[in-house]
Amino acid sequence: MSNYNFSRRKFLAGAATVGAAGAMGIGTLSSCSGGGSSASGEYDWLQREYKYPPLLDEVPAGTVLKAGIVGCGGRGTGAALNFLEAGGSTVQVTALADVFKDRVDSCVDRIKKETGQEVPAENCFIGFDAYEKVIDSGVDIVILATPPKFRPQQFEAAVKARKHVFMEKPIAVDPVGIRQVLAAAKMADAAGLKVVTGTQRRHQHKYLNVYKELSNNAIGKLTTAEVYWNGGQLWYRNSKPEWSEMEWMIRDWVNWCWLSGDHIVEQHVHNIDVANWFFGKHPIKALGFGSRQRRPTGDQYDNFAVRYELDDGRQILSTCRQINGCTNAVNEVMHGTKGKAFTAQGGTAKITDLDGNELFSYEDHATSPYVQEHKDLITCIRQDIPFNEAEETANSVMTAIMGRVSAYTGKEVTWDEMMNSDMKLGPDTFIMGDIGFMETASVPVPGTLERE
Repeated sequence: MSNYNFSRRKFLAGAATVGAAGAMGIGTLSSCSGGGSSASGEYDWLQREYKYPPLLDEVPAGTVLKAGIVGCGGRGTGAALNFLEAGGSTVQVTALADVFKDRVDSCVDRIKKETGQEVPAENCFIGFDAYEKVIDSGVDIVILATPPKFRPQQFEAAVKARKHVFMEKPIAVDPVGIRQVLAAAKMADAAGLKVVTGTQRRHQHKYLNVYKELSNNAIGKLTTAEVYWNGGQLWYRNSKPEWSEMEWMIRDWVNWCWLSGDHIVEQHVHNIDVANWFFGKHPIKALGFGSRQRRPTGDQYDNFAVRYELDDGRQILSTCRQINGCTNAVNEVMHGTKGKAFTAQGGTAKITDLDGNELFSYEDHATSPYVQEHKDLITCIRQDIPFNEAEETANSVMTAIMGRVSAYTGKEVTWDEMMNSDMKLGPDTFIMGDIGFMETASVPVPGTLERE
């Protein structure tokens, strides 16, 4: 069952099992981000290295790369089509896996309709262990798009099988899963595997152009970040008589914390990741709040507001909401000593000085970032360019988890507590039946959940 009793045991007793993983932060990357100087001759940007993705318009030629899709819902099918668009005739989708046959059938139909490719029936697998069969089917790349709860185990299995990986964010829902991903990421590096994580803003031309301008001291030293994903209600599924408890929750997965991590983790992590990326580090503590008002299913919140603090005192102000009829905002604002930068996945990215004068602006590139991230993966594989986003994404997801736990408990939460926590959400056994979850599931109430 999902456990929201965040006791001292849950947070602190896992320290002995963490080992080196508990000390992991964002790693140093290998390509210099560039430098520059301001008009005053002072350079305020925190100098650091960052590895840019290849960003080629066309992938290099090479032998055909075969991919298997694990999770054939909307995002998994979308990722399959993005991959095929990215590689054209030089890539194939040759295997599919899902716990539901109707999802596999729908994915097969869409791939055939939109690309003409046919996935062999003998390579279409159903069940909780179907991902293992995809991994063993002779593919070069495994695309992971199941509900996030399953991502750490599936990522580890793919890496151990020496497969390159594209995995959607978030890559885990709890600290135990985060540490599993971090360990597998180190194995991937040792094996020379390439890993892209679905943080498509890191593969989007205008975001990368803004990052380059900031690294050239366009707005001086970064001081504060504002990050937002405030939008309307997401989809949900009401239970049906013919569905078991497990089937309903998986079909309704974005509304259950143990499956999605709540929407601060599942959705808002994109914006949090931008702040971590631009700052070059993750926060060390969080204090947040949230509430549930409108959701018709599940056990999650409708809104979160979190103040994150970095180790040097700088702050990230984070809000996310899924309620209809409200003012929406899905964007990031980076404040610096000499100006600010506005970024959003859609529309124009802008950099202004302190007086509001526009210094730079960038429009969307012709290539969708959802396609570009697959182009970058294919390019890195064929040119053997080291590339692995798993650790950085794990840090951003842990940042979101830290904010979620703070809001659920009403307490300040630290990075070290989370990294040393043995918190593990969800059932221990996955079966397509009634698992007794609903008997104990409840919405967290701040002030009633003990952390110490």
